[in-house]
Amino acid sequence: MTPEQLSATIVDVLTSLSEEGSLSLPDGVPTSVTVERPRQKGHGDYATNVSMQLAKKAGTNPRALAELIAEKLRASAGVSAVEIAGPGFLNISVEAGAQGALAADIVAGGSSYGHTETLAGQKINVEFISANPTGPLHLGHTRWAVLGDAIGRVLSAAGADVTREFYINDRGVQMNHFASSIIASATGAEKPEDGYAGAYIDELAKAVEAARPGIFQLSEGYGEGERLAAVREVGYAIQLREQQEQLAFFNTHFDVWFSELSLHEEGQETGGVPNTLARLKDLGHVYEEGGALWMRTTDFGDDKDRVLIKSDGELTYFASDTAYYLNKRARGFDHCIYLLGADHHGYVGRLKAMAACVGDDPAKTLDVLIGQLVKIMRDGAEVKLSKRAGNIVTLHELAEEIGVDALRYSLARYPADSPLTLDIAEITKASNDNPVYYVQYAHARTCRMIANATDLGMTLDDALATFDPSLLAHDRDGDLLRALADFPRVVASSAELREPHRVARYLEDTASTFNKWYDTKECRMLPQGDEPVAPANLARLVLVHATRTVIRNGLDLLGVTAPERM
Repeated sequence: MTPEQLSATIVDVLTSLSEEGSLSLPDGVPTSVTVERPRQKGHGDYATNVSMQLAKKAGTNPRALAELIAEKLRASAGVSAVEIAGPGFLNISVEAGAQGALAADIVAGGSSYGHTETLAGQKINVEFISANPTGPLHLGHTRWAVLGDAIGRVLSAAGADVTREFYINDRGVQMNHFASSIIASATGAEKPEDGYAGAYIDELAKAVEAARPGIFQLSEGYGEGERLAAVREVGYAIQLREQQEQLAFFNTHFDVWFSELSLHEEGQETGGVPNTLARLKDLGHVYEEGGALWMRTTDFGDDKDRVLIKSDGELTYFASDTAYYLNKRARGFDHCIYLLGADHHGYVGRLKAMAACVGDDPAKTLDVLIGQLVKIMRDGAEVKLSKRAGNIVTLHELAEEIGVDALRYSLARYPADSPLTLDIAEITKASNDNPVYYVQYAHARTCRMIANATDLGMTLDDALATFDPSLLAHDRDGDLLRALADFPRVVASSAELREPHRVARYLEDTASTFNKWYDTKECRMLPQGDEPVAPANLARLVLVHATRTVIRNGLDLLGVTAPERM
């Protein structure tokens, strides 16, 4: 019996009490109640404080309501005992058969187990990384590459329609500086003052020449401006393709690569800059002052109004940001999630005020998550330099040195808003002290157990055909089953809170519970010596398959592989 099933049972009890007149709730019976695993062993399999939540509305005291609920709940299928604790907590024990049946349900669910419909019907855009296409992705992008992707995965698992989007900052003076740097490298000219350095620029110059031979040579009718534009176009395409390849190697994938420049193209009807400015004027939230055009964001809590068009006629980044938000909304997204770096705290207020200026309720349509900095240590010193990019550490170099799984998991297991220091030696160590190794090894152990069972002629089909869930009656069986039952709740809360680290911590706890079960001789899955295969052995084979399914599904939500051997 899962927490969700028990919640439904309690709702049925409340409905019955209401229908017979024993319970009167002005707002009606709730559609669900919170059911949790008790903190202390011996307090049953599950606990709920529903009596304390509803007593005041029902015009009674929590303990009296708990007595009413407990009496009916004890007669419910699958419930073995109900005890009332303290002011009205209900500690509930379920029958071994009802608990054990979950193992077969998990196996039947396969890769979909853990998925819920809590966010069904919501169309959500998750925008993350959004780097300039002027150089390799670096350490500052790495955390969002993991968390943005994982947030998208848990949102999808919770039933949302999710689009992962990369906003390409391909408009602005940095693109000309980028092209000028490539030209300087190819021609031996002096690098521009605000240009880009590093070996990758020299590599790009060679790649641009190979892609379009003679591009660096000025000829009749072909001036400096034309060369700059041509190099910018080719260099941009090559560098963007490299970023896409780096992210694919890192197991981070995007559904949409959106060009900022496209917002300024003529004929852009879904949220282009000209349309955005016209809409803001119609809504009365812009004004002119000092030759510039301003958005009156202070009307909605911003610390100051924001410039849309400077006095020299140049559009600001904020104008693009506003048009981009409207573009997302025009594409049908109910909710837009932004993942921004530690230096973007000031953007939270202005983005929310901007959404309000265009007529939205930012509490319903907008989330802005701020990620803190990451430090990578090697031999006690912070890693700051790259062989290719000079003064930055690139994502690709980190992933190659540390390993995709180790780096992704290590970044995913902490909240985004916590500063993070990772030691390369620690996160690559093959030890139970290393969380990613610990969880992956638990999965590999289930695979080895299943292979050993196969050698003895124990198959999953036979185990399911004769499955008796009541045989999973040992305390350690119950501990493991309750841990597996918690997975859908963890996925749902991770999605609602945008906190995939909850999945990682859950996996570590579940791996620990599984290892304790594995070390309990009364829970052995394989028969010993010349013993024949017993029904209990087959029942525990189903439990091992269920454990493997949950760990694999959880690792997949983090974009981490589940190896069968280690």
